Amino acid sequence: MEAAVARAADEAVLNRDSAALVRARWRWIAVAFLSTPFLVGIYILAVRTTTGQRLENAALRGADQASPGEVSTADTALDHITLYSLAGAIVVIGVIGLLRRKFKLTVIAVSVIVLGQVVTQGLKRFVLPRPDLVDAAAGYAHNSFPSGHTTIAMTVLVAVILVVPFRLRGLAMFVVMSWAVGIGAYTVTAKWHRASDTLGADAIAITLGSLAALVLLRRGMVCRADKGVWLLRSMYAVLFGVFGLITLVLGLVLLVVSAQQVLDETVEYNLFLASNSLAAAGSMLFGLLYWWTWRDLEVR
Repeated sequence: MEAAVARAADEAVLNRDSAALVRARWRWIAVAFLSTPFLVGIYILAVRTTTGQRLENAALRGADQASPGEVSTADTALDHITLYSLAGAIVVIGVIGLLRRKFKLTVIAVSVIVLGQVVTQGLKRFVLPRPDLVDAAAGYAHNSFPSGHTTIAMTVLVAVILVVPFRLRGLAMFVVMSWAVGIGAYTVTAKWHRASDTLGADAIAITLGSLAALVLLRRGMVCRADKGVWLLRSMYAVLFGVFGLITLVLGLVLLVVSAQQVLDETVEYNLFLASNSLAAAGSMLFGLLYWWTWRDLEVR
């Protein structure tokens, strides 16, 4: 009798775990499938239309009104993202994975970061040109879609979610997501990128992250986590989500209102604020979306 009860309990656990993995599989497929048309849509609206180029160029001019302190902070943060810092991030991710004795996971996580740059630079240089649709000074006519800096930040975030144990994921996300969101906003403040560049980079990062998750799932390396009770992690995710949505709405309202006005210094500054808000909100919400796809799951 006791053996039958134990078998029934084991079967129930297996069924529950199997159902959770099936749901996760469809989450990753949906994210990967929907991120691509989002990337294409942002590119068409912002880069391939006269209105998109006009508004984003005006936002770049509006960034000239940012305080010197803000610009200096943004430049300093972005200057730290170099080939050496990228290599350092890869080493850290690799060390975490190898300390957990997960060589395949380490390779896949590092591949997300490397492929992120391959895809981003390939699209920017060879696939997604920026046509001259509006008159613009040389400093505003460069092709910057998608953002390589934002791709680095977001793929590092994705890799952290992959390699860090479930029990430490909340703490890791608190540190890495805060940094990644800052990088997205800084690229706009420093006039290195437009808001559309950061949103395109966000889409690339979580697409690669979702494909990596599907590879891990197919190899049988994903399992349910013993989630326990983590109040602070839940509070952080909810607060970040609410803040991200508020930032997104404010950015969209500023963008829509400013788009209907005659461009002057005030309108250009409002467009800069809108772009900054959209860049920050994009990194927040895309990061939370990918984090959510790994809800109650980890690499076995």
